Amino acid sequence: MRRSLSVSLLSLALVGALAACSGEDPAAAQAGGPPGGMQLPVEAVTVKAEPLRAGLSTVGTLRADESVVVRPEVNGRLVKIHFEEGQRVKQGDPLFTLDPAVAQAALSEALANLENARRADARASDLGSKQLLSKSDVDTARAQLGVTQARVESARAQLDKTTIVAPFGGVIGLREVSVGEVVSPGQALVNLVRLDPMEVDFSLPESDLGLVATGQPVTVTVDAFPGETFEGKVSAIEPVIDINSRSAKLRASVVNPDYKLRPGLFARITLGVGDAGTTAILIPEQALLQEGETRFVYVVKDGKAARANVTTGQRLPGRVAVVEGLKEGDQVITAGQGKPMMYEGAGVMVVPEGGAQPPAAAAAGEAPAPAADAPAPDAEAKPAGDGE
Repeated sequence: MRRSLSVSLLSLALVGALAACSGEDPAAAQAGGPPGGMQLPVEAVTVKAEPLRAGLSTVGTLRADESVVVRPEVNGRLVKIHFEEGQRVKQGDPLFTLDPAVAQAALSEALANLENARRADARASDLGSKQLLSKSDVDTARAQLGVTQARVESARAQLDKTTIVAPFGGVIGLREVSVGEVVSPGQALVNLVRLDPMEVDFSLPESDLGLVATGQPVTVTVDAFPGETFEGKVSAIEPVIDINSRSAKLRASVVNPDYKLRPGLFARITLGVGDAGTTAILIPEQALLQEGETRFVYVVKDGKAARANVTTGQRLPGRVAVVEGLKEGDQVITAGQGKPMMYEGAGVMVVPEGGAQPPAAAAAGEAPAPAADAPAPDAEAKPAGDGE
């Protein structure tokens, strides 16, 4: 044991002597920092306040605001078509007329039965008032009158259904039937779509949901009309996240007065995010590190790395707004800050983009292993993900 203690003391003495000869900080050596006073190559950007308003870009599919396949509710022979294919129609405009003869006859029969029921009810009431008819017989006559009245309403409704009208205003498609054809309930006759406004469905990753809200403006472009833009607003946001894609479905309403946009078209959507005139310090998202619940960055001060805890705000594509912890002019390290040798006070050298390689990797062609006794917080620091 005495021999082991002697060897340990000798080793410590040699390390101290080597550090003294090389000018290396013994604390840095123990923390796994760059050896021999070597500076870590890092990439950095000088931050400043920038406008928060930006655009989220995505793609989607256009759909009609309203769309229906017109179908009959009753059987009948088609006797008239009231439209031309592709025509614009208004709500309530007649589209098809079926032969009303059978329905008209049923209504006439129901009306005749109603008249008889009224006379029977009147006689029963008169006899009942004279105590010549039991109350139950009077009630039966009154009930029969109600039944016949209901049958009249039913027959009238059947007759009304022989004229098929537009449920809303829109554009008529290509008809599937011809005059003289006998149609049955549920048979497809023609498509009717409302093209103004149009709707566009699209998805956004869950990390961007905090940037959008109903009423937010959107700009839509389609390949069919290059150079033209169509304006709209977010009308609805699906409350449930797709657990497979980690995204949410949104819908926007887009004005289409000239009916240029059509259902099914592929669309490119740009959403304006942020308030016009609002500024904040923005950093590249890869600069942000995280330990537990704490988010931080490294900044360059007097040639050394200094840790700065930050509070983040709005996220933009590829960038993050910093609410607290940084000021304009700070030089934030964007590459190299996650190396095992990085620590508070480590010497750093800002290099051009793509030049932040570990010193050992440049010398030996491989990345150095982290020191066993490196400081625990920085050694466990990791890039801050969107979901953390």
